[in-house]
Amino acid sequence: MTMPVNDKNNPWTRVRATTVYENAWIRVEDHAVIDPGGQAGQYGKVCFKSQAIAILPLDDNGYTTLVGQYRYTIDEYSWELPMGGTDLNETPQQAGQRELREETGLIAGRWQQIMRVHTSNSVTDEIGYVFLATNLQRGPAAPESTEQLDIAHVPLSVARDRIFSGEITDALTIAAILRVTSDESLQRGVRK
Repeated sequence: MTMPVNDKNNPWTRVRATTVYENAWIRVEDHAVIDPGGQAGQYGKVCFKSQAIAILPLDDNGYTTLVGQYRYTIDEYSWELPMGGTDLNETPQQAGQRELREETGLIAGRWQQIMRVHTSNSVTDEIGYVFLATNLQRGPAAPESTEQLDIAHVPLSVARDRIFSGEITDALTIAAILRVTSDESLQRGVRK
């Protein structure tokens, strides 16, 4: 089955867009719109000021590194891949290199972008980039003051099992782990 090509014209009409809230990370907009059915409506949009980055570090033995931390927004402890956002003058890969080093102390000799995803496209324009990082060397971590992190080195298969048990719920983490565990060529590339 073939997916349709993304060449359709936008059926929405934006009448007005107003910023209702803004901070260093996001801008929230209120849009007056005409929907595809021709009816007047309202749409809320969260605009991110950076791009999301997730890194799946994978060593020669098939182990990955998970980061555990309390997430204020969901009021829960979360196990996830090392991740963060781009600074204004960084490429996604540069941000991934910085985040991996800051959160875990790992430095990767090989980087491969394996996914580009929209994290919640019904309410936000956020784009996430997922990288596979291999040829790893360990060094000291230097987390930000907002990060109180636990680190776990686990077999990739254990990380996958933690998705199915409900222990891992972060969307970028789930996407990355399932992508790599379902693609033997990505796993074989680590051992070359």
